[in-house]
Amino acid sequence: MYFRDIIGQEVLRKQLCSCVDENRLAHALLLTGPNGNGKLPIAVALARYILCSNRHNGEACGQCPSCIKMDKLIHSDLHFVFPVKKKKGSSSDSAPISDDYIAEWREIFLKDPYFGYADWLTMLDVENQQPQIYEKESSEILHKLSMKSREGGWKIMIIWQPEKMNETCSNKLLKILEEPPAETLFMLVAENTEHILPTILSRSQRIEIPRIANEDIAAALQKRYLLESEPARLIAQQSGGSWEKAEAMLKVNNDKKLYLELFMTMMRMAYKRDIQAMKQWSEQVAAMGRERQKELLEYCQRMIRENFIMNFRRNEMLYLTPEERNFSIKFSPFVNENNIFGIMEELSEAQKYVEHNVNAKMIFFDMALRMIVWIKNR
Repeated sequence: MYFRDIIGQEVLRKQLCSCVDENRLAHALLLTGPNGNGKLPIAVALARYILCSNRHNGEACGQCPSCIKMDKLIHSDLHFVFPVKKKKGSSSDSAPISDDYIAEWREIFLKDPYFGYADWLTMLDVENQQPQIYEKESSEILHKLSMKSREGGWKIMIIWQPEKMNETCSNKLLKILEEPPAETLFMLVAENTEHILPTILSRSQRIEIPRIANEDIAAALQKRYLLESEPARLIAQQSGGSWEKAEAMLKVNNDKKLYLELFMTMMRMAYKRDIQAMKQWSEQVAAMGRERQKELLEYCQRMIRENFIMNFRRNEMLYLTPEERNFSIKFSPFVNENNIFGIMEELSEAQKYVEHNVNAKMIFFDMALRMIVWIKNR
């Protein structure tokens, strides 16, 4: 991960490079901000830049021994800490550390540096466990940073999701965070700073990373996925400045024709009160699998919002494909202030039941039946 691989955030990149070049970088940085803004990729790109022996023009050289090791995240002076789970069969007092899962960590980062916490949980296959950073990790951190740099330069510790550190672990790191060894840098990459001890926060320089600009997301979608400009623009506008969400929406876009067809069918069935067709429709959706069911419900909620807005004739606020717009021209009058909250509540309730693994046929058949009342209530 180089600075040139970061999506957007040009001002921040220049500021960080300047801090390194002028030797005025704080010894402990807290990188935070909205989800999907590139906090972890920025931390790794900054680490590469610091460790590079021949950096120039705001970028690492890519040729020195340090850069070659960074290509595989195997630099001996770069350490990672992240939430982990206990391995099956381990004793209750045998706490894992990040190094036990370093192979999985390298694999997921090298595949997609913008991965999210849910992706990491999937990689860990956590089942019913709640990953955390255990007390034992603090001893590992203190040991690694007490040793001399193997490459003769900086030692860098990136702690991802520091809010997952238990309190004992956090307290043991307070002294080294306040008085670290020379040429030692902590980078705490956090999603929710409210769950981090105030004493940790007070010892770190907070860097609030903004959402990624829509134009930067659109440009990245066109470059990396060869999207046309208009689809890229629509996804960027709906992503909320999150590259993680933009990629998720791109995946949904591949299924969007199916979701649009299912949405249209449900609303037409509700208008006609076709109970038999609703039963068949619910069986079709039940066979799709839980993740796609959740995506369908999110898609339905978006379509309801868009159709409600269409009634105000504010085209600049609409983000509809031509196919969606064609259906919405006739459907939008059926979504208004009398029923929008009821419809959205039904979709939200269904989503909650799907997440709790309730019988899918029952969820979607019941939801379709309830739509009859709301569609007629206009």
